[in-house]
Amino acid sequence: MCNLYALTKGQQALRDLARALELGPESDRLGNLAALPGIYPDGEAPIIRMGKSAADTPGPVLQYARWGMPSPAFALAGKSVDRGITNIRNTASPHWRRWLSPPHRCLVPFTSFAEHVKGEAGFAPLWFALAAADPLACFAGIATRWTGVRKKAEGEVTLTLFGFLTCDPNADVAPHHPKAMPVILTTAEAQRAWLTAEWAAAAHLQRPLTDGGLRLIG
Repeated sequence: MCNLYALTKGQQALRDLARALELGPESDRLGNLAALPGIYPDGEAPIIRMGKSAADTPGPVLQYARWGMPSPAFALAGKSVDRGITNIRNTASPHWRRWLSPPHRCLVPFTSFAEHVKGEAGFAPLWFALAAADPLACFAGIATRWTGVRKKAEGEVTLTLFGFLTCDPNADVAPHHPKAMPVILTTAEAQRAWLTAEWAAAAHLQRPLTDGGLRLIG
């Protein structure tokens, strides 16, 4: 489970990424984006999804969402709060299939991510970044509007929520975290396909990053 990641690239880098998708005019709804060195579950973070620009033209939209998709009904039995699901593996599940069409897919920009690894002092985050010179990439995510209770003190809220897909780990991650790794999209071609392709084609993107594509940074 990846429950911690970072986005330390500036807002212009995200605008450049959205424009590189060549899907129409980009719309930035982020306001002033500060560096995010530690994004945790239920934290607010930028995503890119298809929407409309200020001129009502279809294209990629930069917006904030909160990390954690709605939980399956069985996981909420007897509970009054839904803390959300951050990582999605089983896309064959009826719970997740409803959000696999292009209108619900999103890109989750990141510069590094952590897997919690057990050491002598207990579990601690081990950070990974792209081996390439430019560390900015995207997780393959899904997003939806949701109304419910995330925190009792907050009460009922209506939010845009997101989560991202996981897959088997590649050779860079497996020695440290053998269960899974996030689905990472590094090229504009793959990112465009994730946002726009029918599921039969987009499903093939749920795969490990090429071995050697990541490096340990701490």
